[in-house]
Amino acid sequence: MPLRLRPNDPTFYDLFTESANHLVDGARILADLLGSTAGTGLAASHQIAAQMKDAEHAADETTHSIIRRVNSTFVTPFDREDIYRLASDLDDVMDFMEEAVDSIHLFNLESLPAEVAEQIEVLQRMAALTSETMPRLRTMKDLAEYWIEINRLENTGDAVHRRIIAKLFSGEFDALTVMKVKTVIDLLEDAVDAFEHVANTVEQIAVKES
Repeated sequence: MPLRLRPNDPTFYDLFTESANHLVDGARILADLLGSTAGTGLAASHQIAAQMKDAEHAADETTHSIIRRVNSTFVTPFDREDIYRLASDLDDVMDFMEEAVDSIHLFNLESLPAEVAEQIEVLQRMAALTSETMPRLRTMKDLAEYWIEINRLENTGDAVHRRIIAKLFSGEFDALTVMKVKTVIDLLEDAVDAFEHVANTVEQIAVKES
């Protein structure tokens, strides 16, 4: 077996954990936007959209820090391409969540179907699992349960998305509302899918490093 030179510097692992923690914040802001009772009124979207924009900017800074670090480091903890991919995948999740919040604000949506709360619950669970998992990249142990559970949650998210689509086209909503709400729920579904991409990248890294 070839000798692998691994740096002891924990910076990359810390930065990936920081990036995942931003996603926890983003999912919480999404939940705040729905207010305490989904479907009966949204919280003040202007302030929350501003919070999400700040969270997205913070996540971007962490992503840039990862890229700067990998570009200036001779020996990285795993393949550079995988570091770039994981950083990009994590950043994509935040981007989709921020776009969803921004769309709610720009469209002046005052309510969303109650089932959207289920989408956000899936995102919150995915964010929490990802945050818990990133520090384990350092040892590459006990990672399989992460990507298995993320895949299960992605399937749940898909089912919720299909139910909301069916409700939107049931005739209960006017055409303009359908267009606006579909934009939002599609972005939330994109965020769910992006979390699966994160898990797939983690799996690829673990397989290579095993």
